[in-house]
Amino acid sequence: MSDRIFFWHRRDLRITDNLGLAAAREKTPQVVGIFCLDSNILQRDDIAPARIKYMLGCVEQLQQSYAKLGSQLLIIGGKPSEVIPSLAETLQVKAVYWNLDVEPYSRKRDPTVTEALAEKGITVENFWEQLLHSPGKILTKSDAPYKVYTPFWNNWKKQKKLNPTESISNLEGLNSEEIEQAKAAGVIDLPTSKDLGFTWDNPLLLLPGEIAAKQRLEQFCDHAIYEYDEQRNYPWREGTSQLSAALKFGAIGIRTIWKATLETLENCRSDEAKNNIITWQKELAWREFYQHCLYFFPELEQGAYREEFKTFPWDNNEDYFQAWCEGKTGYPIVDAAMRQLNETGWMHNRCRMIVASFLTKDLIIDWRWGEKYFMQKLYDGDLAANNGGWQWSASSGMDPKPLRIFNPASQAQKFDPEAEYIRQWLPEISSLDTEQLVTGKIPNSERDRCNYPQPIVEHKIQQRKFKELYKECKK
Repeated sequence: MSDRIFFWHRRDLRITDNLGLAAAREKTPQVVGIFCLDSNILQRDDIAPARIKYMLGCVEQLQQSYAKLGSQLLIIGGKPSEVIPSLAETLQVKAVYWNLDVEPYSRKRDPTVTEALAEKGITVENFWEQLLHSPGKILTKSDAPYKVYTPFWNNWKKQKKLNPTESISNLEGLNSEEIEQAKAAGVIDLPTSKDLGFTWDNPLLLLPGEIAAKQRLEQFCDHAIYEYDEQRNYPWREGTSQLSAALKFGAIGIRTIWKATLETLENCRSDEAKNNIITWQKELAWREFYQHCLYFFPELEQGAYREEFKTFPWDNNEDYFQAWCEGKTGYPIVDAAMRQLNETGWMHNRCRMIVASFLTKDLIIDWRWGEKYFMQKLYDGDLAANNGGWQWSASSGMDPKPLRIFNPASQAQKFDPEAEYIRQWLPEISSLDTEQLVTGKIPNSERDRCNYPQPIVEHKIQQRKFKELYKECKK
């Protein structure tokens, strides 16, 4: 058996600042990458075509990076527990390395792959890579996982964080005979998203791959990060980093991002600028908080954290849900946000909160319907972040002050005061007065003229109804 190591890429679609890959290269230059098109994932009913397109773009760039280093990234499809051990045996691989994940499916899958490899005499090495602090490293004084964000942040921010790993170089890949063996064993050319049955023809907010992610981080740290705290809430401005998809698929390393925040802090000339950067650091901590929560409480994937929401009597009106999905609720800020999601595969975070509150508190529809719809559309869809955000909005999650209800009109007036966002995504009503657009108080005659629907519910009435149901459940 050779000294060759397979590095199995999953949510770390990059060469630089990759802990597991760097560790493999330290052992031997004979490192070959593999990427498995996992049939168990691709056959799920919550996969977004835009997400598949972004992922495949990242994989394509990763293949090019391996080629430049003198090796290959092999593409294989099927069940990882079957195809990876089989390919590893064919190519006489000594070990398979990969970085760990918090998601329940990964945690069930990985031991089966390890076991199948062990049966063939192939060793496994695992690393915690996608978090600055892995699960179990940030605990309460009683050694329990945190269930509230603020004390988690207070502990998390004090802990020392790793620097990015050194760049790897000079890999030794397969020879031409081994490449033919690999093809015979099931290695394929990288398919397109359409080959896999997913169609997404619209442009992506962020180009796939490591190069675009690094450029976006540099642009953000050059300007927008210094005004982040104020600008991030306005959906018509480019006030956020828009790196969520790159983080989801690991097109950029979290240590690289953290180091960039520290460098911008060093360059600060005012307390105000520092506060803006720290606010963004807190958002990175939110990401880790939700991942730690999912790790320690995997049941979150299936349902509510709060006991009273496990039997909450949702109305679940399917016509209302369809109107919400299509952006036809009659509430301009809600409809604009849903149109943005449907057309771009992305939605501004402020709007994610608005539409989630509207679905759960105004339409009184089970948050899991919305959570799944988001995963069917979002190109940055991440189980931990999406589930955490939806449970926060629904009042069913880990939150010391759970009962929040967003008023769509007051949210629009505050965060889209000139209706710029609404006009962008609802062109049919763009000629209406700004006040009508942000308050939603549009005369029936204008709605008819613009072919824009009546409000499907009345906010005040639904708000009262939700509070009564909530009160009964708490008893």
